[in-house]
Amino acid sequence: MDGIIPLYKEKGMTSFACVSQLRGILKMKRIGHSGTLDPNVEGVLPICLGKATKLVDYLMNSGKIYQGSITLGFDTTTEDLDGEVVSTKDVEKPLSNDQIDELLKSFVSEDLIQIPPMYSAVKVNGKRLYEYARNGETVERPERHVQIHYFKQTKASVYDEEKKQQTIFFEVGCGKGTYVRTLAVDFGKKINMPAVMSSLTRIKSGGFNIDETFKLDDIRAAVENDKIDEIVKSIDSALSDFKHLELNDTQWETVKNGGFLSLNVIDTKDDKCVLTYKHAVKAIYYYDENKQVYKPEKMFSNQ
Repeated sequence: MDGIIPLYKEKGMTSFACVSQLRGILKMKRIGHSGTLDPNVEGVLPICLGKATKLVDYLMNSGKIYQGSITLGFDTTTEDLDGEVVSTKDVEKPLSNDQIDELLKSFVSEDLIQIPPMYSAVKVNGKRLYEYARNGETVERPERHVQIHYFKQTKASVYDEEKKQQTIFFEVGCGKGTYVRTLAVDFGKKINMPAVMSSLTRIKSGGFNIDETFKLDDIRAAVENDKIDEIVKSIDSALSDFKHLELNDTQWETVKNGGFLSLNVIDTKDDKCVLTYKHAVKAIYYYDENKQVYKPEKMFSNQ
């Protein structure tokens, strides 16, 4: 079975656990996910099956959209609600919606620098940061350059008079490797206020929206009722943003042997081009500026 399942990862599960369960449900080993979601985060997790596992890097590099909330007034060891409280500070005067909008917009950048949280899977000296954190150790963390396409409020914030905390509801469109937890913490730092990411849902990833997803129970039922084909999306469904070329018989002979294609075949200098033969995706080619030809980047099938 080759294709993609837009899975709805439920809160409390690791991404690895989702893959493990799917291997059992689908009775296949060649399965991979495209972008880890923390256990306390829910939402879109594209799952690649068979030959579609070659798409993982492309899906991970696609833009992602999250909705969630930031709570001002305390911070934690993990930057979300799973960790222990580190410090508290009363929000005596809540931010206005205009102030929140301006602060959120200040993060929009094609090159925003983040420092990954200690409770993350980033490796330093061959060891994951969360391993250091669990041992009570702190190490210097490498800077990460990320893209924030937009960062906006989704509804008016809520001020808790009793707890002296303010919760802000947001949507963010971002690139690969962005830590939304860290965005929440850094939002607070801009106003000298401890903050946490208090909820998060990924609503788009790999070109799939949340309303296109299926839960593990849905997939299990589809297998039992022999309707899994209604859930598995084609390889091409994840490549709609790329230029496509349907090959003729002569061109296919060249491509299936790893040959190059000239500009007079593809006719434009797009960075990448999806090649299909008899309407099935066969390869992704990239444009070599120096040679001025298209070369194979990823082969899915030579048959």
